[in-house]
Amino acid sequence: MKFERVPLGTAEGHILGHNVSYQGRRMLKKGRRLGARELGVLAEAGSEYVYVAKLGPDDVAEDAAALRIGRALASSGGVLLKPAYGGRASLLAPGHGVLEVARETLLELNLLDGVTLATLPGGRAVGPSQALGTLKVIPFALPEAIVVAAEAVAARQPISFRPLAPRRVTLIVSGAASRREKLYEPFRLSLGERLSGLGQPSLGGVYVALGADPESELALAIAAQLDAGVELLIVVGETATMDADDLAPRAIARAGGTVDVVGAPVFPGNLLLLGHRGSALILGAPGCVRSRARNVVDLILPRLLLGQRLSRRDVAELGQAGLLDEGGGGNSPEAAADD
Repeated sequence: MKFERVPLGTAEGHILGHNVSYQGRRMLKKGRRLGARELGVLAEAGSEYVYVAKLGPDDVAEDAAALRIGRALASSGGVLLKPAYGGRASLLAPGHGVLEVARETLLELNLLDGVTLATLPGGRAVGPSQALGTLKVIPFALPEAIVVAAEAVAARQPISFRPLAPRRVTLIVSGAASRREKLYEPFRLSLGERLSGLGQPSLGGVYVALGADPESELALAIAAQLDAGVELLIVVGETATMDADDLAPRAIARAGGTVDVVGAPVFPGNLLLLGHRGSALILGAPGCVRSRARNVVDLILPRLLLGQRLSRRDVAELGQAGLLDEGGGGNSPEAAADD
């Protein structure tokens, strides 16, 4: 493709390179093919020359190039394609799920001359028809070789959609018997809203009133839920987990489970606990989950619903961009006390 200034008499059939305005009004928009009508408008505006893009025999026009690359992305990643104009196409979620991004593959695509793909962050939960990324071909046309190269990279899944299927999720809230009314509903409502937003239809729950032997009482409740086939068990309490030898980790171990992570480099949400027993996953949620404000649970819950067992390294990697509430005012004082 060549971009040059030519006389009106030789511009027909080429692509208009710049917007054209006359007497304060836009007459023609860049990117359109110049035919007799367009040339007449330019002549009336007093133009003798015009900037045009001349496509060669091996060039693919921007919309056609975006469509080809977009189809490759949609096919490999299991997403929906919504073509637009001006070399742009949108990639949409087909349902409730999680967007995964292969960073190096995405970088390889964006290093191709004239090809850009902007996406949501990897690991982000998304809903039906939500935009996952936007593809933009920068010039008015791409060489066929670039389009072929982009299609090949797109086939290697720079982005992919993983659907969230309904899972059996149960909540255990523990604390003093006198605190049941104050603790149970705030936790159940906020977690239920989060799960509903991820396409999960229901959240079971029980309150465990801790008495003379809290470790044994909590361990029995955990074991009972896991024995009943719960796939994701969320454990919250009057006090969040502060140590690997704290009440909740000891109860999980006593119920036959394993504690994988204690603590996260995320605020709000430092006091996180993760564990498992067999294929069942256990989330020890910090007190800030009572707030609707974004916290560590919003970062990891979609991955847990996919059945992913997160390692200590997985959680440590959340530290970059782990400051979710820069102003410090997104959570109530009570919720922030057990972050």
